[in-house]
Amino acid sequence: MSAVAPHAVSRLRTARLARSAKPFLARGGSRIERCAGCRLPASHCLCALRPAVAARAGVCLLMADIEPLKPSNTGWLIADVVTDTFAFGWTRTEIDPALLALLADPQWQPYVVFPGEYVAPGRLVTQLLAAPATTSDASTKRPLFLLLDATWPEARKMFRKSPYLDNLPVLSLQPQQLSRYRLRRSRCEAHVCTSEVAALCLELAGDHAAAQMLEAYLDVFTHHYVQARNQQPAAWEDAAHLHLRRLCAAQQDRQDV
Repeated sequence: MSAVAPHAVSRLRTARLARSAKPFLARGGSRIERCAGCRLPASHCLCALRPAVAARAGVCLLMADIEPLKPSNTGWLIADVVTDTFAFGWTRTEIDPALLALLADPQWQPYVVFPGEYVAPGRLVTQLLAAPATTSDASTKRPLFLLLDATWPEARKMFRKSPYLDNLPVLSLQPQQLSRYRLRRSRCEAHVCTSEVAALCLELAGDHAAAQMLEAYLDVFTHHYVQARNQQPAAWEDAAHLHLRRLCAAQQDRQDV
């Protein structure tokens, strides 16, 4: 079990569970004991490999109602890796004042990450905005990527029915590879999971080490999840685990310099 302090998605999950009238069961109705730190079955706990890496960018997860409860949710992985990860539950009629305060915080330049074909051209960007040359405060703004963490039909509804996002630029990504996520499959092969979207955003922001770490961490998490579902042991010495360990060691070396 993890001794690390709960992050934003963990806290949101706890709050959502407190409002539940009955226990949430993962697909299949399993009541298997899960680690509180990684949501995997205790036999396949991943907490010992939880990475830590500095990133200038931040991530804000706007999560559909039951997303924080799903063991397969990859927004949790983002919060594991990226220190400045924020998480809020979405409803059509209520807005968390803390979310509005975050979007108005002058240290951040928020971007809603969403496919360009659903966005008016005036709001659409494919690169991060350049800071005005005459405004020193703006030049220090950090990118904040707002991800709609939901199924695709839910995400489209969230995008349409969140007027407080209407004045924010919309970043449209063009991933160069198909999703490697194997726990839930979109009908569209071009769709990627939330963690993969965050890695693409981090790469765009110049947080290359964080992007690589998040990609590697997703691969290892997926392996543990699938192996647990199939009642097979995790392969701790396979290529995915070794790659994640190498990245963690390189990150530690950079911190020690």
